[in-house]
Amino acid sequence: MTTAMSRPATDLSPEQAEARERIYAAPLESLDPANPDRFPTGEWQWVFERLRAEDPVHLTDEKDSEFGRYWSLTRWEDIQAADTNHELFSADGVITLARPQTAQQTTSVFDDGTMTEEEKRRRQEAGIRSLLSMDPPDHDIHRGAVAEGVAPASLALLEPLIRERAGAILDSLPIGEEFDWVDKVSIELTAMTLATLFDYPQEKRRQLTYWSDVLTTPAGPGQPAETEEERMKAMRDFYLTMSELVQRRRGEEPRVDFVSLMAHSPHSVNFSEPELFGDCVVLLVGGNDTTRNTITGSVYFLSKNPEENSKLRANPALVPSMVSETIRYQTPLTHMTRRTTRDVEVGGKVIPKGDRVVLWYVSGNRDDAKVENPDSYVIDRKNVRRHLSFGFGIHRCLGNKLAELQLRIIWEEMLARFPEITVVGEPKRSHNHFIKGYESMTVVIPRRN
Repeated sequence: MTTAMSRPATDLSPEQAEARERIYAAPLESLDPANPDRFPTGEWQWVFERLRAEDPVHLTDEKDSEFGRYWSLTRWEDIQAADTNHELFSADGVITLARPQTAQQTTSVFDDGTMTEEEKRRRQEAGIRSLLSMDPPDHDIHRGAVAEGVAPASLALLEPLIRERAGAILDSLPIGEEFDWVDKVSIELTAMTLATLFDYPQEKRRQLTYWSDVLTTPAGPGQPAETEEERMKAMRDFYLTMSELVQRRRGEEPRVDFVSLMAHSPHSVNFSEPELFGDCVVLLVGGNDTTRNTITGSVYFLSKNPEENSKLRANPALVPSMVSETIRYQTPLTHMTRRTTRDVEVGGKVIPKGDRVVLWYVSGNRDDAKVENPDSYVIDRKNVRRHLSFGFGIHRCLGNKLAELQLRIIWEEMLARFPEITVVGEPKRSHNHFIKGYESMTVVIPRRN
């Protein structure tokens, strides 16, 4: 049998080759795919490469991970099978691979200082629930409450507004000077769209970005929230703001923004505080990270693949195909988590009832059993829309069409304005095992068309 290590590792720097060799030399059982240190460095690629070849249904023991005990599914077929079977792989109460103490910390968001210890205990046991961490029928009720906000009719109304904003953002960029693409373009466009989706004041749109970053990033030096106290305060501010908005919208005429749709859903009066908070978190993070990081990734990957860049500029009709390939190649959300409802056999191994199972989309998208030459960025590949980044089944990304729309528009407007965008050095990548993204990326636009 040919293993991944026996295949040549081309185009690796000496540091990368050394890292890959180190990963293959480590005891298989000690590998922790969720180690956040590996995502900024790119070492995640070789961890998953090895697991797909040698141990595609991999158990990480609690002694080997800060995230506790969990199973990893790393091949496309296993991931898709689990993602489309919510009866065996339940989403109830889980979304991402979190540290064991996170649920306890997060539920303190609802503590206004008057909760008894018994109330705190019950809240911690219940955890945070959202449309992504529910099974039917609750999932269908919560998803249905807000789905109109990204329905085809709503997107048709949004398209000219997104195009106008994209053009204004691009026209404001400096020519011949270095600047941070993430801040000036990727965050700015997605923040504007987020504010519209929530009908939130545009002048406060970066507040939404900040909350999204805090909600998806552990506290620490250099992070959006440097201390756990700061992180909890930001989360509570977001919760109180969203709660106030929902109450206000209930007294107003219905509209198609997410908050109004939730407020006027006949079911929302029965949503608990954790459910209301959880749904708003999912809508916020989902509307922010996929588009924001794929916009940045597209500029970076095209700069690293000049042949693909030339293809695109010679044939702008390839923009939708390039968008899909970037979403696959970037995989902005690395995984989702499930819990088994009974003992389940996968790949010859039995996963016990109640264990956590991580569906590593970032690994499945590089599975050469399903994707030809998966480690290459090819903007006109066959079946380019076939990727795992939006998930499968009932939990398939609610806003996937909106993400593709924003990416298509920004690139159509970029091609009309800039014959070249030069990436300076390497971007600063997120230190995060869930959001696979960029904190900053320096670019120069030499001239306009």
